Amino acid sequence: MKLREVNSMAMVGYARVSTIDQDLTLQKQSLTAAGCDKIFSEKQSATKTGGRKQLEACLDYLREGDILIVTRIDRLSRSLRDLQNLVHDLSENGIFLKTVEQPIDTSSAAGKAFFDMLGVFAEFETNLRRERQLEGVAKAKKDGKYKGRQPTARAKSIEVINLIKEGLTREAVAKKLDIGIASVYRILKKYQENNPSSPLPGSRSKIKIAVLDVRLYIENNSKFVRGKKKVRDDIEYEWSKYYDAQKLHPEGYDYLLKVPYESLEELDSTIEDIIGEAHSAADLRHCYSEINITHKETGKDWS
Repeated sequence: MKLREVNSMAMVGYARVSTIDQDLTLQKQSLTAAGCDKIFSEKQSATKTGGRKQLEACLDYLREGDILIVTRIDRLSRSLRDLQNLVHDLSENGIFLKTVEQPIDTSSAAGKAFFDMLGVFAEFETNLRRERQLEGVAKAKKDGKYKGRQPTARAKSIEVINLIKEGLTREAVAKKLDIGIASVYRILKKYQENNPSSPLPGSRSKIKIAVLDVRLYIENNSKFVRGKKKVRDDIEYEWSKYYDAQKLHPEGYDYLLKVPYESLEELDSTIEDIIGEAHSAADLRHCYSEINITHKETGKDWS
């Protein structure tokens, strides 16, 4: 983390929403009221801290003695592991963290216990996200901008098949429908399994198969939640539909997935989809998930 060379302590704010349809105004107002001298903001998912340019700029701007202020802890990360790493890095650089809506202040003696209590935030993550989504939907409805959930890639399956039959390439279909190339391949794979006597144009192209070691942990967010078995069943069902999936032990956490791909970029995209969909399945049933994937051929890891 690069520290700027100035002599005075700064109170620096960071605001984030997950999608471009959400509004940053309320967060910025709260951070300004909290005394922030400078505010960084962006519209970006927080599944991982990596890839968020404004967060990276904020961390680069901070120096020893500064205070990083957010409205809620989930503004920084939805991943408990990334959150722990980030707070540790801040502490190592002499930077404090405060939240506006939660009793967190690592500059105080009591706040230092935060490092030993990070685990409790996994229990709050789903509820916090749900509250944020409801707030965004309510505001959008009030402003007349709410359009409901946009179609997912799988909801565009018929369009994908029709465009491929018209002669478009896989890449052109992905661009035209604004979906990932990995989603196009999954839709085509499912179609060809159901229609083996009806090959699609370009279906003879050479495709590599990535063999992936997958370890999947699912935990209930609290003692009042009992959804983790159903979450695992849902994820296993999805994997069996779109990939060659094998559970290595009936009661274990380890799987073997065989995933088709033509480029490393496409493989990265597919694996990010697998991870994101697993997190979403857990969120829907108020559970917490961790997933680690290793490419057996290259040893590359994703988590």
